[in-house]
Amino acid sequence: MKAIGRNLIVNKHKVGAAKTKGGLILAEKQRDDIRYITADVVSVGDEVAGVNKGDKIYYDKHAGHGIEFEGEKYIVIKIQDVVVVL
Repeated sequence: MKAIGRNLIVNKHKVGAAKTKGGLILAEKQRDDIRYITADVVSVGDEVAGVNKGDKIYYDKHAGHGIEFEGEKYIVIKIQDVVVVL
């Protein structure tokens, strides 16, 4: 599996649920305090500079779409949605 153009294929890290001060348990999708998601880069398109396969990144949580390949779920995002490379 290879990304094309300005796209990245990433493996999103699971954040899990969080407990509020009042005792409510919020799922990852319901948390407003998290704007960016961490992920590992699986594949980099040929027009992408500054990001390499294996890098850990932060990207906007509203970016991209999911795909399934050989039983695993991946996210395809555009390079402009990446905010930090670690």
